[in-house]
Amino acid sequence: MALEIDEIDRKLLTELQRDGTLSVDQLSERVALSRNACWRRVKRLEEDGVITGRVALVDAEKLGLGLSVFILIRTSNHDPEWLQKFRAAVTGFPEITGVYRMSGDLDYVLRARVADVKAYDRLYQRLIAKVALSDVSASFVMEEIKETTVVPMELR
Repeated sequence: MALEIDEIDRKLLTELQRDGTLSVDQLSERVALSRNACWRRVKRLEEDGVITGRVALVDAEKLGLGLSVFILIRTSNHDPEWLQKFRAAVTGFPEITGVYRMSGDLDYVLRARVADVKAYDRLYQRLIAKVALSDVSASFVMEEIKETTVVPMELR
C-alpha cells in the first residue's frame, strides 16, 4: 500500500537518495524547510518505512567483483518446503545481490556479483548442491549502461 507522499517529502527523498550523508542542516537548506520541520519529516519517513536504511555505494569492480551475472532459474517444484530451502540457499550467498520470483516462462531471476566466470561456476556448484533446480542458465553482463538504486520521485 502506497503512503501519501507530498512534494516536500519527494524533495527530501530525492536529496537523500543523491547523498545519504547530508546533515539535517544541509538537507533543510536544499528543500527550503526549517531544520526542525525537516528532521520531523525525515523521522516520519523512517518510522513509516519509506526510508529503510542508509548505505554507502561501493564500486564492485574496484573490489575485484567486476562480473555481473543474471541467473535464470526454472523449477518443477513449487511446494512450501522446497521454497523455504530455496530462500535459505539464495539468501545465504553474499554474491547473490537480488532474487526475484517471476511471472511467465522463468520462475526466478537472480542477480550476482563475482570476480569472473570461474567464480560464477563455484557459486553455481554451491547453489545446485543446496537446492534442486530443473534448469539454470546465466547471462553475463557485457556493459552496464545504467545501474542505480534511486527510486523515481515523479508525481503520480
